[in-house]
Amino acid sequence: MLKSRIHRRKPKGRPMPEQMARANAAKSAIRVRVEHVFAHQKNRYGLFIRTIGIARAQAKLTLANLAYNFDRLIFHQRCAATG
Repeated sequence: MLKSRIHRRKPKGRPMPEQMARANAAKSAIRVRVEHVFAHQKNRYGLFIRTIGIARAQAKLTLANLAYNFDRLIFHQRCAATG
């Protein structure tokens, strides 16, 4: 039922098979969208979760996600208004 989303390594001393390269590219397309969000949160909001308790960590992450979503909403509204 579960599908692996982990990249495969190139075989040592041989070229990477075409099928494996295509599978890695498909996984990268998904991964890049998630990684960019976390990078934005870490750089812009200083997201560094160092709290005691899972509830506080979840609250901090929820607020960072909310702020990011508002930023994206404003960005898309400005793009729609100008173009």
